Amino acid sequence: MDFKDKVAIVTGAGQGIGFEICRLLAARGATVLLNDVDTTLAEKAVAQINTDTAGNCTPFAGDASDFAFINKMVDNAVKLYGHLDIVIANAGITLFGDFGTYTPEAFYKVMQVNLGGSFFLAQAASNKMKLQSSGGAILFTSSVVGHQALKSLAAYAMTKAALEMLAKNLVIELSQYKINVNTVAPGATLTERTTEEADYERVWTDITPMGRPASVTDIAETALFLVSDKAKHITGQSLIVDGGWTAVSILPTGIK
Repeated sequence: MDFKDKVAIVTGAGQGIGFEICRLLAARGATVLLNDVDTTLAEKAVAQINTDTAGNCTPFAGDASDFAFINKMVDNAVKLYGHLDIVIANAGITLFGDFGTYTPEAFYKVMQVNLGGSFFLAQAASNKMKLQSSGGAILFTSSVVGHQALKSLAAYAMTKAALEMLAKNLVIELSQYKINVNTVAPGATLTERTTEEADYERVWTDITPMGRPASVTDIAETALFLVSDKAKHITGQSLIVDGGWTAVSILPTGIK
């Protein structure tokens, strides 16, 4: 997959899946704006990507759930590079909590970041892409919990299922402008955060049919396919990358 002359925005990309998506895009020729709410993390990630790939990656730190910031980021991408081809709404937060005691503060924060940030990023980006004869590609980051219930994740799971419905609805809104919209739904994935959890890798290795959790590269390669020119006739779809876990849905136990 060649991304030469493509301009991409990836949110929530200071580490983990988002970072790997940016790294692969830059390595394959794209100009990448890497967003993270943490300025230091964003700058460190960009420095590493540009060193490793000799690519063109630029930090754009800020809150990807903030409407004004989202529009500023999209406007800057077009101002700097003349066009915007790929947007990956990867920023998201997970706030675990028992349903019976889940607080309004936690609920609305998860909704704002996971849903609001993705919705308004797609809005801002598509309004630019509509003006381009080449259209563009938008990708949301969903999750297997949008398909399979897990304890203490009611609010988070709501947002992930909703993103998949948003992608379907945008088929009606954006297809005429040559803009395709899809979601990637990662399963258990080894990232900086999950590897800090006791027994995470062991538990998910035991219950994943393919015998291991996903790597960030497993997810990133799927994301790149869905925003590539090879996938232009795929839209409104969600692609689960979980080593077969949702096919059997064995619930994790023993993670501390």
